[in-house]
Amino acid sequence: MDDSRVSGDTGDRRLTIAAARADFLSTGERSLAGVPDHVAASWRRSASAGLTSHGLKVRYFQDLDVRSRLVRCAEPIIQRISEETADLALSIVLTDSRARVISRVDTSRTIGLLLDRVSLAQGFGYAENEAGTNGIGTVLESGASVQIVGAEHYVDVLQPFACAGAAIRDPVTGRVEGVLDVTCLTEHSSPLMHSLVRSAARNIEQSLVADHSQCQQALFETYLRVDARSHEAVMAVGQSLVMMNAAAQLLLDTEEQAVLQEHARFLMVRHDAPDDRVELDSGKSFRLRGSRIMVGKDIAGMVLVITLLTDLPATGPSLQDYVLPAPGALSWPQDRGLIERLPLKRTPIAEGRTPSWRVAVHKIEGALRERAPLLVMGESGCGKLTLLTELYHAVHDGGRSLRFDAAQISRTGYVEAEEALQVTTRPTLYIFRNIDELTTEGVERLATFMMAAVETDLPVYVAATLSDASLDSELPFRELLPFFQTAVTVPPLRHRTADIGSLVERLLADLAPHRDVRLTPVALRLITRYAWPRNVSQLSEALSSALLKRPVGAIEEQDLPGYCHTTARRTLTTIEQAERDAIIAALQAAGGNRLQAAKALGLARSSLYRKLKQFGITTI
Repeated sequence: MDDSRVSGDTGDRRLTIAAARADFLSTGERSLAGVPDHVAASWRRSASAGLTSHGLKVRYFQDLDVRSRLVRCAEPIIQRISEETADLALSIVLTDSRARVISRVDTSRTIGLLLDRVSLAQGFGYAENEAGTNGIGTVLESGASVQIVGAEHYVDVLQPFACAGAAIRDPVTGRVEGVLDVTCLTEHSSPLMHSLVRSAARNIEQSLVADHSQCQQALFETYLRVDARSHEAVMAVGQSLVMMNAAAQLLLDTEEQAVLQEHARFLMVRHDAPDDRVELDSGKSFRLRGSRIMVGKDIAGMVLVITLLTDLPATGPSLQDYVLPAPGALSWPQDRGLIERLPLKRTPIAEGRTPSWRVAVHKIEGALRERAPLLVMGESGCGKLTLLTELYHAVHDGGRSLRFDAAQISRTGYVEAEEALQVTTRPTLYIFRNIDELTTEGVERLATFMMAAVETDLPVYVAATLSDASLDSELPFRELLPFFQTAVTVPPLRHRTADIGSLVERLLADLAPHRDVRLTPVALRLITRYAWPRNVSQLSEALSSALLKRPVGAIEEQDLPGYCHTTARRTLTTIEQAERDAIIAALQAAGGNRLQAAKALGLARSSLYRKLKQFGITTI
């Protein structure tokens, strides 16, 4: 077949698609004869999203990880493609799993300038619901590689271009990490572009496997060295890999192994070489000495030497129970009332089973007994304030406490700090919350108070809380750090799975006092698997939501919010949360039948499967 015949066939096809697109945009014609199925499905999704053909609605994002593992693995392959296609005018685009452009390499300055005009540039998002049919967003929606040429684009300004895109999946986790796209002008389009981008995406996936292997190899080699020179139990814990020698397997039963693995993952993100003591429910006490293994900037895992102990010191008298602080906050000297704690029969929060939690309890108790100014760190909502106040009143029966939020500290004058302290006749704990949110003025005012507090002989105790994520910052609160003698990190809920059952009982007692409410075993397993990015506060919200559906009796899995049914590790946007909840509701209405749910949602079955994986929906 000669070139003129091929060119004529291609031209006829493009005319057919252009005519079908015009009919679709003007009349909503649904037959779309002659239009490829993936293009027709994308046009319909674009129309359903409220897009018009007259312009892009792409957004700019600043929170991109331009040094991610994906970028590192893709960079040499993209460089090779650009060298091999240097005589062609095209751009090679890499995006993340949310269709946001991470990098773009141009083989021609002209194509780069043209793409700048349509915002196909670093930082901009090309999701299908904002950019219409294209070689990035349509890949993520359809779950398949695509080639989009000219009139197949939904938006007018993209019609001069042809693009081919393919998803990049992590072969170990199966998760879509991003999209590789090659874009050129329509007249330079070739079916070979589709083959090129698919082959390149597979090469990047192989590089991701090798990158995984580097981390696992580094962890494995360190484990072998430590095991060779140690006669004790040795455990290596990575993100998806655990190794133990025979001594560890003999020393630890299955439950103890799981608890120590979870504790190791807590330690590895906070310490290079921890030397920790933990006590388990089994009654055994262990010393854990570890080394964090790094590959570049990635944490490969941690290798631990585990020693059985018999001399772990007791953590003090048994804990009593107290009500939580009253809502609102107090200021000095305008408000002189103190928050009193009254006995209430319920499980103390400090009686957690997780080793990292017990270590935090032991250190906080010690600081409170020694009147050492105490800094309590941890993620928002992890229970820092509740644990601190409960332990204080357990250690100092009859004591009192004051709570100050960061906003109040910035407004409150402490010129009369010494006078304020002179009225203290009973042991009193001053708690300053979220000091990482203090302004410079607030820091100066609190410093005046701290100087008076640490010098007085009165029974005054001082503690402050902050997010551990702020420690690497240059925020004003760092000027206060010299006032503190002890720092304790409270673990997040995702590292306390052994405590979730008792936490649920406590929270249900608070939320529904004197009511017979509980979780079914299936519902409890469901929330135990969830990552709880907002910690205990989010768990409380989930149970509050469930109680609106099931005010008494056994709370079932379908009573819990949609996010509890997922295992997604990143925080979803508001739109993604709504989409996730709609999918879960449709699946529940369809009795778990995914085909029926896809029809009810107006999605292709492949799109539903992709979104199930994207949102980590696995329990319906």
